[in-house]
Amino acid sequence: MIYSLDKINEMAEGDQDFVTSVVSVFLEEVPIDMEDLEKAIAQRDYENVYKLAHKIKPNVDLLGMEQTRATALEIETLGKTTTNIDEIETKFPLLKKDVLQVIGELKKDFNL
Repeated sequence: MIYSLDKINEMAEGDQDFVTSVVSVFLEEVPIDMEDLEKAIAQRDYENVYKLAHKIKPNVDLLGMEQTRATALEIETLGKTTTNIDEIETKFPLLKKDVLQVIGELKKDFNL
């Protein structure tokens, strides 16, 4: 398991509906953000690469995905300049793989 519900459980204070709600929002928003990020990378749209990686970062952080958060941060930082597309293209598949794996695990674990 590459995610952890520790942070969400701490915020939820025992409210399982809250946990399920946070997971549901993750499952609704993050796949769209990932798709948009992939398009932005393909279009060399650095501003949106930066914005989308910035948006994805707290979502994966909330699920305790430290390595994935670090990758999103690297992509976010690289998106600030227009000279790093090769590095971004190298890092994105790692981010995508982790996020897709967690999406699958969350759907299974939460029957969503």
